[in-house]
Amino acid sequence: MALSSDEHPKMSKVTPITRRKKDHILINLKEDVSSALTTGLEQIQLEHNAVPELSLNQIDLSTSFLGHLLHAPLLISSMTGGTPEAEKINIALAEAAQARNVAMGLGSQRATLEDPMIKSTYHVRAYAPGILLFANLGAVQLNYGFGIDDCLKVVEDVEANALFLHFNPLQEALQPEGDTNFVGLLPKIEKVCRKLPVPIVAKEVGWGLSANVAKRLVDVGIAAIDVSGAGGTSWSQVEMHRAETEQQRKLASTFVSWGIPTAQAILDVRDALPEIPIIASGGLKSGLDIAKCIALGANLGGMAGPFLHSAVKSTEAVVERIDLIIAEIRICMFATGCPDLQSLGKAQILPSK
Repeated sequence: MALSSDEHPKMSKVTPITRRKKDHILINLKEDVSSALTTGLEQIQLEHNAVPELSLNQIDLSTSFLGHLLHAPLLISSMTGGTPEAEKINIALAEAAQARNVAMGLGSQRATLEDPMIKSTYHVRAYAPGILLFANLGAVQLNYGFGIDDCLKVVEDVEANALFLHFNPLQEALQPEGDTNFVGLLPKIEKVCRKLPVPIVAKEVGWGLSANVAKRLVDVGIAAIDVSGAGGTSWSQVEMHRAETEQQRKLASTFVSWGIPTAQAILDVRDALPEIPIIASGGLKSGLDIAKCIALGANLGGMAGPFLHSAVKSTEAVVERIDLIIAEIRICMFATGCPDLQSLGKAQILPSK
């Protein structure tokens, strides 16, 4: 799939938001935007069971999340939208998610509220009628004129089953055009949680959600937490590559080591909130990573970067990546003697030497 600068025939002229979204796609594909931190998952091992008393083909990876049955504990994490390139990527991701019955999150839909001409780049339901689909809006926009009706609009527009409210204060602070007023968000989030007919999931964008923050969010009605920890894509590095001045570049580069590693975020949130559904994302690269996250207390594993690189090739490439991840999870479960995800959540964890 070629990434071109050709204008979508149905879209209005390029706006600052669509230009930023295109920059984000290209930078993630072409540059090293990794955090200097690791996820922490490399520091643990699942205890090997040489006598699993199982047949590989009896392993059950199915799970229910927010009332939706999934074939495997996998989320194609939120990535993009708003540009012609993004539309092609989202269609490939959606077709693959439908083919394998895994969940999918859309990129931030703020742009669709400001420029309705780009809505089609997020419209994937026709390609994936049966999947668990997450709409997406920045929580901070509730302080910039957006309200309950806007949240409902982004959900209804894409026929989503749930809404991600994402939190990215550091990224906003590093963008010259960033929205940095995060004052008084919790009461507004509580109103949205009470009024919206779908569950709302809080997610970071790669610096992690602490136990304290997760508890505050759940207290106002958030239904699930995507910890989105550090160790994968660092959006400070992405913004560094977008910087227009040397001063902006230096400022962004300062935060390459910022955040709560994914493994630590899972442990902390699960300990503080034993019953809350948790999505583990942030630097996950394989089914082994997802298996470790589930053993730490997560319910699903989310990935973005690996799927972005596949989606620019084809739907088939995304399906192949999903199949590999599912096979890796299945073999992890087999080699730990875990017939289902409930037992994997109780698997013995060893420190890595």
